[in-house]
Amino acid sequence: MFASSRDATPRDIALQLLSRREYSRAEIAQKLKQKAVATADIEACLDTLEEQGLQSDVRFAESFIRSRIVRGQGVIRIKGELRQRGISQEIVAETLATVEENEGVDWFELASDTLSRRFSSPGESPKERAKRERFLASRGFDFEQIRYALSCL
Repeated sequence: MFASSRDATPRDIALQLLSRREYSRAEIAQKLKQKAVATADIEACLDTLEEQGLQSDVRFAESFIRSRIVRGQGVIRIKGELRQRGISQEIVAETLATVEENEGVDWFELASDTLSRRFSSPGESPKERAKRERFLASRGFDFEQIRYALSCL
C-alpha cells in the first residue's frame, strides 16, 4: 500500500489498522509507539481520528462484546479483556448495558448453551462436575450462572 513504512504518517498507519477491524484508542497508540512515533504525534493523530468518527472506543467495545457473546464468553471475562485493551470502566458499563438491552442477552442462558455445546451431561462424579464448573468460570461466568447452567444439563 505504501512505498515503505518509513514514509507512512501516523494517520496512514492508524487508518491501515482500522480498515481491517475496530481498534481501541490504546491499541492504536501501542501500535504507533512500536513504529517509533512521537507521543505528541500519537495523541494528535488519535484525537483527529476520534473527532472524524474514524475511531471510537464505544464502537470498538460494542463490536468486541458482540463477538465474545457469539464465542460463549461471560460478562466477567468480557469486562477484563476490555480493560486490558484500554477501555474505561464507564464505557464498559454503558456499552454492556446497551448491548444487553438491544441484543436481549441472557447470561444464564448463554452459560447453559456454552456448557451444553461442550458437555452432554452435568457430570456423575464431583470431579467431573468441578471440571464443568472450571470450564464455565474460565469463560467468565459467575457462580449463579454456572449453577444454573449445570442444573439445565
